[in-house]
Amino acid sequence: MIAGTSLRYLLSFFFGRCLFFLTKSKADLAKSDPFPKTTFVVSKIKTMKVFVTGATGFIGTAIVQELINAGHQVTGLARSDASAGKLVAAGAEVYRGDLENLHSLRSAAAAADGVIHAGFIHDFTRFPEVCEIDKRAIETIGEVLAGSDRPLIVTSGTALVSPGRLATEDIVPPFNPAWPRASEQAADAVAALGVRAAAIRLSPSVHGDGDKHGFIPILVNIAKEKAVSAYIGDGQNRWNAVHRQDAAKLYRLALENATPGARFHGSAEEAITVKTIAEAIGKQLNIPVVSIAPEAAAEHFGWFAHMAAIDCPASSRWTQEHLDWHPTHSTLLADIENGIYTQ
Repeated sequence: MIAGTSLRYLLSFFFGRCLFFLTKSKADLAKSDPFPKTTFVVSKIKTMKVFVTGATGFIGTAIVQELINAGHQVTGLARSDASAGKLVAAGAEVYRGDLENLHSLRSAAAAADGVIHAGFIHDFTRFPEVCEIDKRAIETIGEVLAGSDRPLIVTSGTALVSPGRLATEDIVPPFNPAWPRASEQAADAVAALGVRAAAIRLSPSVHGDGDKHGFIPILVNIAKEKAVSAYIGDGQNRWNAVHRQDAAKLYRLALENATPGARFHGSAEEAITVKTIAEAIGKQLNIPVVSIAPEAAAEHFGWFAHMAAIDCPASSRWTQEHLDWHPTHSTLLADIENGIYTQ
């Protein structure tokens, strides 16, 4: 068994890429459907001034470019000169600040027609604290947007929505205080203030050129270190995946067509076995592919063992139908086979 600290590290890493969980009691769910049944009409949207947090990250840079290409005006949050330079080069405006500077969040949100919150502080040594910072950031932005019917898109994840069975957009798992990240819960509270707040649940693998810190690079690095590409048991546990460009388009469509309380799934491929992923990595590195017994997984994978073992297929059928979102970019296996993770 992996120590609690390692497990918190794993989940904090995942939450940095995708946030999850909403508090709802069974009684609440019985009273009303937790997922809006609104039919979305995707149409030509007027140009918006959009404030983006996390705008210079792996996913954020793609979101910024997607918004600009669609005719929107983008302002990105930047805490450093380097980040500011990236935003200027992309054609975006810069607002200096960070997620802990609530004044910067208020000011930038007040000037925006809509907000995409894709930022997170990746300091895993103080995970509960940075989760609280994230929650305050969502609440602060929501207070500024309150009563305006402006959209706010927050980021969540698919991996722990429904482990072991297909996750769908209408599943709202109970909040687990052991994992204090609560983006969806915060977004729902904001929606009650008159904000069109919705969540995008990202795949555990958001892949593509420039992915240096995601789950596939972790598996590749472990494979290089151990000289074998491994999976746990029979390797039939499943991940879901999405290309970052497809994810960026989903953020734009969600922003343009947001409905309070909606959950959208950023999963282009709903089920890929970890064995298949390990085989593709092994082929690229020209190393053996092996099965690791569950009791030896912690020794081999370290803190990543829980993610290597998780079974998290996820459907995006509802999202594709209601936002007219149709992923077109390369698959996860194609990216691995094209060598972007091993060159």
